[in-house]
Amino acid sequence: MPRANRSSRITHEQNPMSSTKPRPSQFSLLYFASAASFTKKEQEHFDAPLPLSKLFSLLDERYPGIKHQVLDSCAVTVNLEYVDVNEDETDAPEDPGQAVTIKAGDEVAIIPPVSSG
Repeated sequence: MPRANRSSRITHEQNPMSSTKPRPSQFSLLYFASAASFTKKEQEHFDAPLPLSKLFSLLDERYPGIKHQVLDSCAVTVNLEYVDVNEDETDAPEDPGQAVTIKAGDEVAIIPPVSSG
């Protein structure tokens, strides 16, 4: 007896690794390792623009405790380039052009330290 032809298409619910697209006014935030475990998400989207200096505060409001438990030891990338997150608003950069603003369409990643042995 022939088997029923089942679709091999996997839906987002079946494959949490699949991504949803952000709205045109948003940026994507990717979580890795302990950041993904803490948020129970691999990615989500936020409205842009957002000063990079505000990112950790925004995440700590949404996920209380994430800043001290995860983010303080993480690296951050914007569009695959490592960036420094300067949360001290009174410490303005010498060159205002150095201040990073996350724009719509950007991809930001939170990358916790990785141990290997």
